[in-house]
Amino acid sequence: MIKISTFYIKNTQVNNDKIFLEGQDVKHIKNVLRHKIGDEIEVCDENGIRYFTKIEAFLEETIDLKILDLTSESTELPVEIDLYQGLPKSDKMDLIVQKCTEIGANSVIPVITDRVIVKLDEKSGAKKVERWNKIAAEAAKQSGRQIVPTVENVTFLENIIENLSKYDIVIVPYECEKTSTLKVKLRNSNKEVKSIAVVIGPEGGFSDRDIATLEKCPKVEKVSLGKRILRTETAGIATLAMILYEYEL
Repeated sequence: MIKISTFYIKNTQVNNDKIFLEGQDVKHIKNVLRHKIGDEIEVCDENGIRYFTKIEAFLEETIDLKILDLTSESTELPVEIDLYQGLPKSDKMDLIVQKCTEIGANSVIPVITDRVIVKLDEKSGAKKVERWNKIAAEAAKQSGRQIVPTVENVTFLENIIENLSKYDIVIVPYECEKTSTLKVKLRNSNKEVKSIAVVIGPEGGFSDRDIATLEKCPKVEKVSLGKRILRTETAGIATLAMILYEYEL
């Protein structure tokens, strides 16, 4: 028997001890993975319940699975982390989305700041977001996530300030911050933390105007990630890994 990466379904696709797959999952299992009757598949529903199943039948537009076992044990972080990422050049966002999904990000929001040089119109922006969501879905399958993180539409820094106030902590790694570290901020929190926003600058970092904009949210905490300056595609991954260590390991 072969066990493959996780597939995600709606609750309505579960019927007693049976599950049916449809859409692109069918094509992927048949044509790409080339699975056969009897092969095992892991499936996760909207409630985060993970089903261990085997293929019973291939139909024209669906695949029938038989449930062998299930578990509600979570593979998700105990704290929700949303990454607000300054839009980088080239395909760096692909790497950021992939790795931050593997680590445990709840969502990724591409943000245009002063020093972002990427120019996206509505059409090209929509195509990029569609691509990033596909990368997130594949990374979630590969890493055994119980949810698929969403990549939101590209937005401007000014537009996220009100939204940042909903988080328990707002972390802004900033190369000009020399005294306050991420470790200290996380360990000195005086309340139970359920949600964290991480805001990362693009190539060239945040401008003074960006920082002034961010500081309109009273929850913003500027922190140092260490003595070295990290690239934009490294900073978010490193920050999420540090949070994972603090809250899960």
